[in-house]
Amino acid sequence: MIAYNIKANKMNETTVFMIAVMTADGFIAKSSRHSPVGWNSKEDKEFFTKRTKEAGVVVMGANTYETISRPPLEGRLNIVYSMDKQYDGAETTRAEPKDLIEDLGKRGYKEIAICGGAAIYTMFMEAGALDKMYITIEPVIFGAGLALFNKEISQELRLVSNKQIGKNTILLEYNVIK
Repeated sequence: MIAYNIKANKMNETTVFMIAVMTADGFIAKSSRHSPVGWNSKEDKEFFTKRTKEAGVVVMGANTYETISRPPLEGRLNIVYSMDKQYDGAETTRAEPKDLIEDLGKRGYKEIAICGGAAIYTMFMEAGALDKMYITIEPVIFGAGLALFNKEISQELRLVSNKQIGKNTILLEYNVIK
């Protein structure tokens, strides 16, 4: 049985955060095969790399993994949600979010970065497994595309910080209210 810290809802003191980049009109990609590489800023790339390396483990869906320009992401354990495919340099899983978090906590990880896409963000939010959200807003408009979540979500957040990390790029940090 997993004991939850009611204030932070942390399993084995593991913090789970999602990290995403989105356009000014609220999209994370044009399609499931569209990568942020090429439209996100150098500052966002630097923040993503630094923050996910601090965590030591990144979790993502198969589509997200396949859009990475040079998988796996170096210096981090890469975990990919996949029903039928194996990926060189990555572990694959079908585990429920809380089971995966428990397993990674037992393996010594204190932080876990959830890196997308929308189905994975939705799965972890619905499971009540997210503690924090980092969202970079880029000065780009797609007009249509993939939203952060792939279905209706109702969740309160508390703004921790907002800072300009580039000439036109804003980084928002939220705590998920449990």
